Amino acid sequence: MVKRREEEWQRYYAAWPLKRPVMAKVVSDYFVRLHSHNFAWIHSLHYGVLRAHLYFRPTAPAHSTHHSAVSHLSLAVPSSATTMYQAGYHQNTAPPDMAQLQATMRSIELACSSIQMHANPAAAEATILSLNQSPQPYQACQFILENSELANARFLAAGAIRDAAIREWSFLETDYKKSLIRFCWLFIMKHAGSHEGYVQAKVASVAAQLLKRGWLDFTAADKEAIFLEVKQAVTGSQIVDVQYMGINFLESLVSEFSPSTSTAMGLPREFHEQCRTSLELDYIKEFYCWAQDAALNVSHRIIGSDSAIPEAKVCSAALRLMLQILNWDFKGKKNAVESSKRGLDVYCGDIKPESNFLGRSECILVQPGSLWRDVLISSGQVGWILNLYGALRQKFSCEGYWLDCPLAVSARKLIVQFCSITGTIFPSDGGYMQRQSLVQLLSGIIQWIEPPNAVLKAIECGRSESELLDGCRALMSMAAVSTPLVFDQLLKSLRPYGTLTLLSVLMSEVIKCLMENLSEEETWSWVARDILLDTWTALLTLDSSGHNDLLPPEGISAAANLFAIIVESELKAASASAFSDDNEYDYLHASVSAMDERLSSYALIARVASGATIPFLTTLFSERITRLHQGRGTTDPTETLEELYSLLLIAGHVLADEGQGEIPLVPKDIQAQFTDVVDADKHPVVILSGSIIRFAEQSLDPEMRTSFFSPRLMEAVIWFLARWSSTYLMPPEENKGNKSGENNNDAQVRLEHSKNALLSFFGEYNQGKLVLDIIIRISLTTLVSYPGEKDLQGLTCYQLLHGLVRRKNVISHLVSLDSWRDLANVFANERGLFSLNAAHQRSLAETLALSASGMKTSEASNQYIKSLTNHMTANLAELSCKNDLKHIAQQPDILLLVSCLLERLRGVASASEPRTQKAIYEMGFTVMNPILIFIEAYKHESVVVYLLLKFVVDWVDGQIIYLEARETAAAVDFCTRLLQLYSSHNIGKISVSLSNSLLSEADTERYKDLRALLQLLANLCSKDLVDFASESLEAYGVSISQVVFMGLHIVTPLITLELLKYPKLCHSYFSLLSHMLEIYPEVVAQLNVEAFGHIAETLDFGLHHQDGEVVDLCLRALKALASYHYKEKGMGKVGLGSHATISKDPGGKVQEGVLSRFLCSLLQLLLFEDYSTDLVSSAADALFPLILCEQNVYQNLVNELIERQTNQMFRLRLTNALQSLTNSNNLSTTLDRVNFQRFRKNLHSFLIEVRGFLRTL
Repeated sequence: MVKRREEEWQRYYAAWPLKRPVMAKVVSDYFVRLHSHNFAWIHSLHYGVLRAHLYFRPTAPAHSTHHSAVSHLSLAVPSSATTMYQAGYHQNTAPPDMAQLQATMRSIELACSSIQMHANPAAAEATILSLNQSPQPYQACQFILENSELANARFLAAGAIRDAAIREWSFLETDYKKSLIRFCWLFIMKHAGSHEGYVQAKVASVAAQLLKRGWLDFTAADKEAIFLEVKQAVTGSQIVDVQYMGINFLESLVSEFSPSTSTAMGLPREFHEQCRTSLELDYIKEFYCWAQDAALNVSHRIIGSDSAIPEAKVCSAALRLMLQILNWDFKGKKNAVESSKRGLDVYCGDIKPESNFLGRSECILVQPGSLWRDVLISSGQVGWILNLYGALRQKFSCEGYWLDCPLAVSARKLIVQFCSITGTIFPSDGGYMQRQSLVQLLSGIIQWIEPPNAVLKAIECGRSESELLDGCRALMSMAAVSTPLVFDQLLKSLRPYGTLTLLSVLMSEVIKCLMENLSEEETWSWVARDILLDTWTALLTLDSSGHNDLLPPEGISAAANLFAIIVESELKAASASAFSDDNEYDYLHASVSAMDERLSSYALIARVASGATIPFLTTLFSERITRLHQGRGTTDPTETLEELYSLLLIAGHVLADEGQGEIPLVPKDIQAQFTDVVDADKHPVVILSGSIIRFAEQSLDPEMRTSFFSPRLMEAVIWFLARWSSTYLMPPEENKGNKSGENNNDAQVRLEHSKNALLSFFGEYNQGKLVLDIIIRISLTTLVSYPGEKDLQGLTCYQLLHGLVRRKNVISHLVSLDSWRDLANVFANERGLFSLNAAHQRSLAETLALSASGMKTSEASNQYIKSLTNHMTANLAELSCKNDLKHIAQQPDILLLVSCLLERLRGVASASEPRTQKAIYEMGFTVMNPILIFIEAYKHESVVVYLLLKFVVDWVDGQIIYLEARETAAAVDFCTRLLQLYSSHNIGKISVSLSNSLLSEADTERYKDLRALLQLLANLCSKDLVDFASESLEAYGVSISQVVFMGLHIVTPLITLELLKYPKLCHSYFSLLSHMLEIYPEVVAQLNVEAFGHIAETLDFGLHHQDGEVVDLCLRALKALASYHYKEKGMGKVGLGSHATISKDPGGKVQEGVLSRFLCSLLQLLLFEDYSTDLVSSAADALFPLILCEQNVYQNLVNELIERQTNQMFRLRLTNALQSLTNSNNLSTTLDRVNFQRFRKNLHSFLIEVRGFLRTL
């Protein structure tokens, strides 16, 4: 029960969206282990700790958004914690006062009990927090650990030692640091037999973290002294509990030194990397040997005992540590992956040098290097672990529970990990030693999975499936480190058949079992199926050199048999799902993309045996078509149609790969299988493709369409055509092979001839144009005849048609087809396609506009765009001129018309290219006045307003850099009028009270028009960065910077601090603001006090935002603002002028200058608040010019901060650190790249030195 609660809390806490303070983590880490009968109190504790953290945080001025002065930084201590603080446990130099220590311990115990009993939790939480945050609490914490009878209190005391030591490490004496580590070590040794294991684990973890923190400070002798005691405990002790705790400490240590599991210490990454490298080179191999010795010493007693003995716990822990070390990310100089990247032939071709395989199942390659050969390979380690597991397995074979006991699980996991050992640990002997190691491993693993039918039957009868699943993982690991030929040979020394045959049979049995239990979700058979699929994927995925060996004949036959079973099971399930309403077949009804990963793995298996599998698919498809026609009008075709649906998806994955932005080639395995086929119309791929295309063409017949082609089946048809056409339809010449056959051997020549025959059949000079015409006619039919089918229309618009116009070799033929002109005419001049949803309207318009690049001349392209858009622009212009527009605008048909036309114009605007820029500009110019009229008419229709704004945004984005000065002036004038009109109607002005009621991301879409306006301003900015105009804008009196700042002045009053809490709007706003302050800082001084004040207020808000990207944008803006002011003042100019000087508001209250205010706010952030260490460099870039601009303010703040330090040692350290911040590394007052880099280094060192104790005091 406790373990389950720990797991629940870990999942809950990992999902916690806020920044987790250190104390919240400590308390949550501890209290999840309480043996409480009520899980809910843990949640209340977490909330309480957060409240307490905020209460204890350095206080800020009353106005929450401005943390403006270091003088305000103080620590509030609530009265409930005063007694504890006065108890004196923060002192370590004075002799121990037993009464005070006892009082402290009782306070902590009472607080723990109070929280558990829900008695005055706020005061209890404050007490616990004060212990954790008080300076130097070591004496009191050690007293609690040694004397408290409450495990909860001991756990908290250990955590407090850790936090205080990490925080105060820089000013603790070296001997005292070592004494803290030794205290923790002696504590876990003394209490090794305690039943409160979570306390021992916590103390061991604290010792490991403190040892890492001092790793670079301690001498080699210091470390040796510590590890000598650890080694004696692990290998020399005869006390089982001592051994176990020694191993547990090493587990914690390895975990802390591993980058993926290390604990944050507020130190640079370089520190963690240096520690990791040192441990790997000097100690981690020794740790492995100690664990190995410990397991070996107790294994004989375990095997000789007829019942469970305590030594099993030690053995299990030792094996677990060995596994953890093998999972280490080795960075040795002779790493095999690095060698292969440099082109070195490390393995002489027999063993896979590097795998790009990333499957669903975890497979970590172990590559420790040649220094580990004596330990892992030559020492007989493999034989020992196999013999240990085999002996225990045989001894406890009648005990069903044994397979899942910790010792059995640890042993199997270690065996599986041995299967993935690779790299330079093996000698350069052509892979011989690695093959022998894999054969030895397979000899033990084969018992877990063979015979497959008997093993699966036993599982169905109640046996644990864990051993089978580990056996599957072992096969996957072997596949990841070997080629298909080597993998297949492994079993032949043990059985008369190869490993591929075993893999095929095993997966066949798993699939059969899976199909019999479809009603159960995520059963073991699902897991086994995925692991075995990943095994095939690892074998058949191309390696780093871009090739892979073909399977041996036996392997090809095994793959063909497996694929046949896979397809038959999929068809059986599809047929059974035809009339089922149950959830058991939900996975068959999933979208195409949801099944893509599984079907892609099936395709790899099919391709290696494509000589058999492609004709097999053709036969199955033809049989279903024949059955469909024979039963037409007499039998229900639903089952057959479901089977055709599955066959289309499977065939599409087998024949072609997904493009992922590029034109995919014909899969190499398919090319290699048909080298003897030179007659194109007899090529199996052509036969299968032709069968499917002819079947798809039947959907053009209205009667056939009604009878057979349901929307679901048409989805598969369109998806297949989109995937297939990207590979086989009119392929570019470079995809074809070397037709001359020069410098090729006979096999290569036959391969090229076969490939060319295949690609030429559907090429532009053969059947390609005919097939293209069929595809376009099917697309038009789909869009017109299936209204409301969003998924089907989405596949047609996004994948099929959009994919065709992106290919230059296709588009020139596309625009010449009557079917394409019919599609364009229906779209532009008829209302039949108004049923498409907004996104599909936009996509189809963009696709049609992009096809203009296929015209022979630019004049023809522009004329095509005009023909496509004239009807749309005329409709909008005509509607805008109606006298009764205000009365008819709200009618549903008018709303639909306007919305559809705007979406289409957006799509055309998104397709802007230099070739069609003129026509698209004229399109936008034509509707300028209508848009302004519609803004007025639809000012209360937020959806239409947003469409109007987004059209302008997309149009400006595509046009602005190409416009001449006169055209730019017209566009800028239009945007200015649009912004003014928007502001005059107060559109988007939402009250804060209403904003507070918007609790979901969906509600924030009501503010997306504000984001659109920000995007518009950002697009206008691009004119000053990239401009192809032949004239200067100044001749027309146009200044982009003035227009943009005018727009920002209009928009920013609509954006409240409440609205900036919504992510999308926040990112858009600060991205624009940062960009503008970096590009146009000189215009800032021209803003009036109100506008500048609003920008400063939002910047201060963003500076304390929890999103690191937003904070970074604000820091960049501050850097630009302060740098501009400093440079301008240096040249005798006013810089920011009155905005940077102290003034008085109308009420007589003194107002700080904006730069001094930001200087104080940034120092507050850096010294006392939580933030990501990744922001320190950006903060340094902002802080440096702020200090130069406000040197007097900075000096006053520094003096005040120093004066507040009552501890002389702290005061001295702070004074020295502040001097180094501005004086070290030859820092000068010039704002150049070198000085910024120097100040970054200074600030990093400064924060490491002082941040810990400043946040405590």
